[in-house]
Amino acid sequence: MKKLNTTLIYVLSSLSILCCCFAGLGIILALPSFLIANKKMKEVEANPEDYDPEEITAMGNAKTFALVTLVINGLYFAYNAYYFATTDWSEIEQQIQEAMDKYQQ
Repeated sequence: MKKLNTTLIYVLSSLSILCCCFAGLGIILALPSFLIANKKMKEVEANPEDYDPEEITAMGNAKTFALVTLVINGLYFAYNAYYFATTDWSEIEQQIQEAMDKYQQ
């Protein structure tokens, strides 16, 4: 029986959720985690008898988690891209300056 290691997929996906807060840049980690999980699942589909059924289930769960993080990061990235493309830059600078003034008080 061959082993399926889901640790890398879970680590990349978890880090991508944390990086989501930075304008959706967690997509940089979410995409590779999904691609790795997808590749492993294709290997499993080609030779399912070579793998333990519990590990197949675990890899399916890891792939689902990676897909969810990819979608969340993709939506947040698209939202931020739209926001920065349609908002006047001087308005953004004014909001940043107001936040800095509040912080300094």
